[in-house]
Amino acid sequence: MYSAFVAKDAEADLRRRLPSVDQVLQEPAVRPLLERHGRAVVLRHLRRLLDEARVSASSGDAGSLEDALAALTGRLAARVGEAASPSLVPVINATGVVVHTNLGRAPLSPGAAARVAEVASAYSNLEFDLAAGQRGNREVHAEARLRDLLGAEATVVVNNCAAAVLLAVNTLAEVVVSRGELVEIGGSFRIPDVLAKGGARLREVGTTNRTRLADYHDALGPETGLILRVHPSNFRIVGFTEAPTLAQLAGLAHAVGLPLLEDLGSGLLGSAPGLLPGEPTAAESLRAGADLVAFSGDKLLGGPQSGLVAGRRPHVDAMRRNPLYRALRVDKMTLAALDVVLAAHERGAPESEVPVLRMLGLSADEIRRRAEGLARALRAEAPAIWAEVVDGSSAVGGGAAPTLEVPTALVAIAHAAHGPDRLAAALRAGRPPVVVRVAEGRVLIDLRTVAPADEPALLEAVQRAAES
Repeated sequence: MYSAFVAKDAEADLRRRLPSVDQVLQEPAVRPLLERHGRAVVLRHLRRLLDEARVSASSGDAGSLEDALAALTGRLAARVGEAASPSLVPVINATGVVVHTNLGRAPLSPGAAARVAEVASAYSNLEFDLAAGQRGNREVHAEARLRDLLGAEATVVVNNCAAAVLLAVNTLAEVVVSRGELVEIGGSFRIPDVLAKGGARLREVGTTNRTRLADYHDALGPETGLILRVHPSNFRIVGFTEAPTLAQLAGLAHAVGLPLLEDLGSGLLGSAPGLLPGEPTAAESLRAGADLVAFSGDKLLGGPQSGLVAGRRPHVDAMRRNPLYRALRVDKMTLAALDVVLAAHERGAPESEVPVLRMLGLSADEIRRRAEGLARALRAEAPAIWAEVVDGSSAVGGGAAPTLEVPTALVAIAHAAHGPDRLAAALRAGRPPVVVRVAEGRVLIDLRTVAPADEPALLEAVQRAAES
């Protein structure tokens, strides 16, 4: 009993030694924080730190409490500074996954990024007709260029491809789709769930691996409003398979007076000879008879996050009249970036102006030359790092060409004392953060997705990580 009283008195003594909020705010080192960040922010973080110190006192850990008190102002400055820093930051993508969904998918070209900044920092003619001096509409921006590129009657742009499909099915009612195309996309979103949220009744036809044209025909009824074909994004079914061609589906749809929508997802706008063999394009889908084609703006198109729909005017106009369109449409910054990217495609040389296409077009030999230079620099400037160049493959990513291996050269590195997971974590914790692959007990760096201008920063990041 006596020892319990002694412990309680010790805890109370530790708590009494804590400074008050006002005492800390009067410290000279805290005044610049108040001026820079404001009293409310500093006060919020100070109270949290004092609460943590009280927990230390409650546990009777005098040593940790003394440490907390001694470093209180320093910790306060660090907390406030960290909270004031943006959480969304640029990273160096050294994974070799070109359209990396977790890292923001397609990086914009400098020209597109500058255009976004220009439009974002000023008023614009987003919905104003400068010639007529009256209200206009946002559809004239970027969409006119997209119509010309695809030879489509009409287009509509919303905030992503899932939204494009949702808007289409919500507008056109009951949907017939093959069971083999009811895919799950990134973030555990599933096509059937998207269709259900769109208010459509789903009619599944065929089996996972074999669906015939007759299966579609037999499922059609008086309430059917749309036939949907979904491009398999992250997988391929091989072996004992069967599926009608897009032209065959278009023939059936038109024979019974129904629209055919193809969800392409990947967003390859036009053919890229030798770059992505077998990957369908939006233009090919329209030529094959699709009434509507939906695809992403931030994948192989190389633009901002958006969902693009192109096709027959009556169906697009119906989608635009849907009240849901207003909730899904894009803003001026997206339209500004999209217009610059589409203009690059319009000029006929997107590989030189669109970063994702330029990265995909790099040969393994080009990357090997750069990889050997980085490996030499690491061996010379980071003694703790072992580095060599090995053969490997990059990935297209973003739900496109899942079976295509893009040959590359990798810089394989290992640390004399640290394991690969620790080295990879140190790289992610740096500024700028570097995201790499870890395989077979080594860190792998693929320069396909690293801009040459970022290589000095990458070298420094690996050096810092090796020393941490």
